[in-house]
Amino acid sequence: MRVPEAEPLVRAWRDRLDPSASAGVPAHVTVLFPFLDASRIDEGVCAAIGEVLGRYESFEARFDHCGRFPGVLYLAPETGAGFRCLTEAIVERWPECPPFGGQFDDVVPHLTVAQGQDEAVVEMAEADLLTGLPVVTQVSAVDLLVHDGTRWRRRAAFPLAYPGFSG
Repeated sequence: MRVPEAEPLVRAWRDRLDPSASAGVPAHVTVLFPFLDASRIDEGVCAAIGEVLGRYESFEARFDHCGRFPGVLYLAPETGAGFRCLTEAIVERWPECPPFGGQFDDVVPHLTVAQGQDEAVVEMAEADLLTGLPVVTQVSAVDLLVHDGTRWRRRAAFPLAYPGFSG
């Protein structure tokens, strides 16, 4: 899910420290990676994604601190519950696509800022990011990005239901 409200804070850091930024990936929280190969994504798959995600209400996400994985600096949402629900729903529909290939027991929602950088650079980035937090966004859609061999491009966007919508 794109987090455009984070771009002013993270863009310069991501451009320097996160290779996915130069490959066309905006500031985002991943719902599921890897997903189906681009050649398998057709109108039927897109309709199924829309049906699954359309059952969930949009929600507010507040990124209020930084976190780290080995070699990764990220912005962390105050609670990852909304993101986790969306991931679980997509995995339930496509169980052949476990998050991160099944490498991790727990999927932690996060917005990556830096990958594979020296500790001193990561500490400098983190100190700067902390001065701009919190970042608050309304999560109202999920984008499907596909890789064309060089860049990631948005293939489709799937809206979430508005709170209180009963249609």
